Amino acid sequence: MKLNIRDKFNKELPSDPRTDTARRQVTEACFSFVRPKEPGNPMLLHVSPEVLEALGLDSSTAASERFLKVFSGAEVLKNTNPYAMCYGGHQFGNWAGQLGDGRAINLCEVEHEEKKWALQLKGAGGTPYSRSADGLAVLRSSIREYLCSEAMHHLGIPTTRALSLMLSGDQVLRDMLYDGNPQYEKGAIVCRVAESFIRFGNFEIFTSRGDHETLKKLVDFTITNHFPHLGVPAKKTYLKFFQEVVHRSLEMVIHWQRVGFVHGVMNTDNMSILGLTIDYGPYGWLEGYDHGWTPNTTDRTYKRYRFGTQPQIVLWNLLQLANALYPLIEEAELLEEILMGYKNDLPRAYQNMMRQKLGLTTEQQADSQLITDLEALLQASETDMTIFFRQLANYKGEGSIPGIEVVQEAFYSLKEIDGKLKEQWDHWFLNYSERLKNENSANDKRKKAMNKVNPKYVLRNFMAQLAIDAADTGDYSLIDELFQLLKRPYDEQPEKEKWFVKRPDWARHKVGCSMLSCSS
Repeated sequence: MKLNIRDKFNKELPSDPRTDTARRQVTEACFSFVRPKEPGNPMLLHVSPEVLEALGLDSSTAASERFLKVFSGAEVLKNTNPYAMCYGGHQFGNWAGQLGDGRAINLCEVEHEEKKWALQLKGAGGTPYSRSADGLAVLRSSIREYLCSEAMHHLGIPTTRALSLMLSGDQVLRDMLYDGNPQYEKGAIVCRVAESFIRFGNFEIFTSRGDHETLKKLVDFTITNHFPHLGVPAKKTYLKFFQEVVHRSLEMVIHWQRVGFVHGVMNTDNMSILGLTIDYGPYGWLEGYDHGWTPNTTDRTYKRYRFGTQPQIVLWNLLQLANALYPLIEEAELLEEILMGYKNDLPRAYQNMMRQKLGLTTEQQADSQLITDLEALLQASETDMTIFFRQLANYKGEGSIPGIEVVQEAFYSLKEIDGKLKEQWDHWFLNYSERLKNENSANDKRKKAMNKVNPKYVLRNFMAQLAIDAADTGDYSLIDELFQLLKRPYDEQPEKEKWFVKRPDWARHKVGCSMLSCSS
């Protein structure tokens, strides 16, 4: 297997002197060397041809015994030293101390066609950061991560990628709902791929310990290897670095809001320094449009990470990153100025995104009210977000088919759209129709533009659960069916129309389809 290995993280940064996996506090080190646990009887379930090609590999390589061994953790590539990263993080608003790669092991770094890739196995065994856990993963969570990583990429959203999905051949004990009823499940391993898996928490841990020397080494390494265009590491460069992380993070979360993606666990240890969507745990897609919805059972009470507040949570997380970088800059007002820039840019970025969803190419003062009124109406009755915006592209304005009829498939109960609520909808469509008259583009051109930002197909939770249920019986065909569907989320794909539907009633309260745990 010919990979152009170019390891840097585990060669240029300080390492943990111990090489065992005993759970412990690791200080003055960015990582710990660790080897994956050998799986019992690995089996390849799926591979992403695109990611394979990005690494310089081909389909024949993926079919080889060597590929199976390396990406299941059974074999370590020659001249590589796998490791787990040390980081901390704020979890649900509170400092949690050391966290680290508890069930992720970085295999190596690869360069191909002037692009850098880090390869990481999720679910390949324990590390010093696993705490009381086993470092393994189960099939259901692995299917969700594998499919969603690639689906998000094809939606045009910055994300980590997924190379392969494997069965480990081992049984893993999990208490899925944390209710004292653990069960054995199929073990699985996903190979995740990204330019880097460095998180906000990688910097936070050193600042929290007053270890500014290691902090500087890591920041300088990150800039040199992943932000070289910013210049030689120095105070001015650190500010540019923070500014770019802020910009990328805003861009990422606006994309989430655009497609109705809810991360579920926006802790600072789950925030990529590259502005990538990272760590697909209890994520979810909006079924009924609801700013207050979160898919995470752990967050059921306070809903900190609900859909509507994701942009504000990103700002809060960026504040924690600013605090972590402060020892290298020592001028709070300069960092605050950058954070204020995010706060000022957010409303404009959000409104521009919503204008695109509505097919508006010009900017008018009344747009803000038009958007606000729409969001209130979408939440006044249960309305499917994906179907609504996709069908809205078919609306041709006043004098054509009434707006309610155009989008009626999006309502879970059309009977609810009656009386005062129907009047409000009619009024909104009247305003929308008047607004469209100020646009120069024809209806077909507007529809085409709207369909490029409003996906027809997303990985709804019930879809992933169907693939999981089938896989539990040994049928892995639905994994590939969804994988192929989600490669073209903006295309009509009429032969796959069965997936362009609202959540079925059976999935409303089914485990895995509504609320999920952090082990999901």
